[in-house]
Amino acid sequence: MRFDVISLFPEMISDAASYGVTGRAIERGLVGLSVWNPRDYTLDKHRTVDDRPYGGGPGMVMKCQPLLDAVDGAKQHNVLVNRKVICLSPQGRLLSQELLLDASRYDQLILVSGRYEGIDERFIQHACDEEWSLGDYVISGGELAALIVIDAVTRLIPGVLGDDESAKQDSHFDGLLDCPHYTRPEHSDIGDVPDVLLGGNHADIKRWRMKQALGRTWSRRPDMLEKVTLSAEQDALLKEFRTEVV
Repeated sequence: MRFDVISLFPEMISDAASYGVTGRAIERGLVGLSVWNPRDYTLDKHRTVDDRPYGGGPGMVMKCQPLLDAVDGAKQHNVLVNRKVICLSPQGRLLSQELLLDASRYDQLILVSGRYEGIDERFIQHACDEEWSLGDYVISGGELAALIVIDAVTRLIPGVLGDDESAKQDSHFDGLLDCPHYTRPEHSDIGDVPDVLLGGNHADIKRWRMKQALGRTWSRRPDMLEKVTLSAEQDALLKEFRTEVV
């Protein structure tokens, strides 16, 4: 998997991506990362990447030409057919685990990080396959969104995590929130580890974890349950959970 980020602040991307899971994946050659600065593709001596919006209004708008040439540079440097160009934008499709899982199957993601008041719409329509959004709020630029996409997709690439099952147990992977987790010590002043996790019965542990995941989703994010088709066993476990908390 290759990530190519179009950004006016390349150090912001490369520095943050050098830590943790993503940093280790880059070191091991499991993912590649390059950052392309639109200022390097400008045609004037002032390296202008933005201009005033037609029709008036506050702020500045990122120009087409430097962005188009930066995307072309990323494409030519990596001759991969199976790619997507994503514009990170408040107007985009809401980011979800399902969307990220689909993205992990591509060979290359080109992530365009906007700044200022926005990006010339012609660039988005001509060069971008999709627009993605973190949520219903606005941040100062797309760099943080790009880093979130890189981190979340990298976790899904085989071999990146120490155990490939780890990603499958994350919240949202199967449409549910994750179950509670505990570690040593077994007893403390603020509570004890549930007995079922200490008994060594893997079937009971699996059943408990599924019930807790269902219960947490029901109590914290009931909207998620509306999108999931529960099995007969899951439905029974959720009923058990709801009875226990009443």
